[in-house]
Amino acid sequence: MAEGETGALRIAAREIPIPAHLSPEAQAWLAMPRPPEGANVYPALDDAEAWRQRIAASDAMILTVHLGGGKPFDGTVREIAEGSARGFEVLPAGLDPANRRVFLDVHGGGLIMGAGEVCKAMAVNTASYVRARVIAPDYRMPPDHPFPVGLDDCLTFYRMLLRDRDPQEIIVGGASAGGNLAAAMVLRARDEGLPLPAAVVLLSPEIDLTESGDTFRTNAGIDGMGSLMQANLLYAGGHDLRDPYVSPLFGDYAKGFPPTLLTAGTRDVFLSNAVRLHRKLRAAGVPAELHVLEAAAHGAFGNRTPEEAELDTEVRGFCERRWGR
Repeated sequence: MAEGETGALRIAAREIPIPAHLSPEAQAWLAMPRPPEGANVYPALDDAEAWRQRIAASDAMILTVHLGGGKPFDGTVREIAEGSARGFEVLPAGLDPANRRVFLDVHGGGLIMGAGEVCKAMAVNTASYVRARVIAPDYRMPPDHPFPVGLDDCLTFYRMLLRDRDPQEIIVGGASAGGNLAAAMVLRARDEGLPLPAAVVLLSPEIDLTESGDTFRTNAGIDGMGSLMQANLLYAGGHDLRDPYVSPLFGDYAKGFPPTLLTAGTRDVFLSNAVRLHRKLRAAGVPAELHVLEAAAHGAFGNRTPEEAELDTEVRGFCERRWGR
């Protein structure tokens, strides 16, 4: 190891073994073949049709690799609408219809993917572990609908829930890009004078579109996801990437924010996002928990491991405690 003239740390190429203390399922996930280097290449920002084709292919992969192979869902799913915003309502079987608790679940997908069937499948997965009613905005995205359209759609559903629910009956959450929109939506709701939800759940959140955190470099290549900057620019549509509604890491949390649970993995490029927001929330006096999965990259282990089941239990327990107040 040596330091360059700029102070940057230079490290020789090295092998990173799969930890033997992980579950067999997690070890098998980490042993899967990875996409070749340079596979994560994005179209030009002005090539809308190429973006649509890439998004369609990525959605098909997400459904197969990350959301396939699970148990059949025991419950009901129905499409819902509020003005021009569309979404899904998911009710697990056995849920008391009088139970007013609701989880507003914002899907992930790099701010460009995850619509339609992917949104529905992600909402079903969330309902399975929070064991509550889930409302999932199927928010509009680029290339046709850049910021702030998706954020507007999420806020529309939050306003809908506030019409007939106490805010303490609502928890807002999201994974990856969904964590971005969930946090941004709560910041905007606060700034517009709306009451805040009982809590926020941010799973490996993509809350810094400038990609300034340490683990965007230290976990580059280890995570395998690569930089999302081209997609970030497409989503922002010319807006400043440091705008708190675009990158909620840069928001002012001293003005108020609900208790928050954050997650990430030790191999996750978004680990710095979770760490930095956790410290920022704590400094602002906001109750905040941070849970980090050993050896997990972004997306963890495909929802197939005991480690993820344990984290699901943590999230459910956090929600139960916050809904109960």
